[in-house]
Amino acid sequence: DELFDETGRLLPELAELAPTGSRRMGANANANGGELFRELRLPDFRDYAIEPHRGASSPEGNTHALGPYLRDVIKLNSPTRNFRIFGPDETISNRLEAVFEVTNRQWDARTRQHDEFLAPSGAVLDAMLSEHQAEGWLEGYLLTGRHGLLHSYEAFIRIVDSMANQHAKWIKMSKEISWRKDIPSLNYLLTSHVWRQDHNGFTHQDPGFIDHLINHKADTVRVYLPPDANTLLSTMDHCLKSRNYINLTITGKHPAPQWLTMDQAVEHCTRGVGTWDWASNDNGNPDVVMACAGDIPTLETMAAVSILREHLPELKVRVVNVVDLMRLQDETEHPHGLNSPDYDALFTRDKPIIFAFHGYPWLIHRLTYRRANKQLHVRGYKEEGTITTAFDMTVRNDMDRFHLVKDVIYRAGLDSSEAKQLDHLMDEKLLDHSRYIVENGMDMPEVVNWSWQE
Repeated sequence: DELFDETGRLLPELAELAPTGSRRMGANANANGGELFRELRLPDFRDYAIEPHRGASSPEGNTHALGPYLRDVIKLNSPTRNFRIFGPDETISNRLEAVFEVTNRQWDARTRQHDEFLAPSGAVLDAMLSEHQAEGWLEGYLLTGRHGLLHSYEAFIRIVDSMANQHAKWIKMSKEISWRKDIPSLNYLLTSHVWRQDHNGFTHQDPGFIDHLINHKADTVRVYLPPDANTLLSTMDHCLKSRNYINLTITGKHPAPQWLTMDQAVEHCTRGVGTWDWASNDNGNPDVVMACAGDIPTLETMAAVSILREHLPELKVRVVNVVDLMRLQDETEHPHGLNSPDYDALFTRDKPIIFAFHGYPWLIHRLTYRRANKQLHVRGYKEEGTITTAFDMTVRNDMDRFHLVKDVIYRAGLDSSEAKQLDHLMDEKLLDHSRYIVENGMDMPEVVNWSWQE
């Protein structure tokens, strides 16, 4: 009788205590973050373009070129304070240190004189070595209508597999509820990846986050593998503008070849996949298609093509690069998928395809299983890793330039004396490589100093 009247209804004076309107828990804008959404102010990514340098000795690294762009994203949005970068203590390691020109690491505990960029206020949250914490912070930030990016070593993003899984399910269900407003996308930037963890070893070599995310709904997940800095800038601009997706971008942080001008990069990223005509000599009718997805697979593919050009100049080679991995799927399976005529125009219906891929090879077979051309041969990571040299990582997994050349000779059925001599030469190169790294502890000069010859 202290709570209810004789009819069982809550007493009026108690009912009046309940919040009304937007004060109700479910009606609070913070519980429906899209209600609080404000557009992210973005600089023109084209202003951060770098010049092409098509050699392994390029001084530019992909994420290092991205750093100034993210710095200015933070600066432009500092009045509204609605953009943050999250990560597990790796901002400088991942070559994004330019952001500290305009902000700090937020840290509310005690600081010491030698601490770097720690302050009570900052747009970077990376002072705790916890992928779980970074993921949780970012998800909460997005769910309240704000924008963010989580960067991590590729192998250790697997720690948050289940959290990414639940966020994907949340996005899927929220799209089915009419009053749920769109929220900014969850953006992952993975670097320090499998092909450049030669110094840390087997424990740091795992490209499987791609496989994990691709299991989710096609209207939720996007996977991008930009091969250089300009394509990375274009990709990141696109991801930061998007809503209601999980965007996965993977690229390297070390100095690497820079293949495309900014105009070429924008066109390539818009298409998601395309022929690199400047690297091809097929004139519309290739003998073999050399495909690649990922920065290191692209490097090894281009090096293999240069060997083929030198030793088998009559061989007609088409180079196809994939930025948007979901373009490989059929359009009936994914909104980014190519229709059959467009796919066949790129990859042909019957010519051998030698595909160098960043991750586990069978994923490419899975994405392309409906395609007409079954002459697909994929090289990628097959769990062969250790502490070794960078190039040896590709050799151990048969994705290096020498193995790719041998694949072309075998799969294209080349039996001329020149082809047989080249096959033998590739075997010798692999032996030279093995001896050289044991004796010198570094890769051969012809690998380290390789560059594309126009």
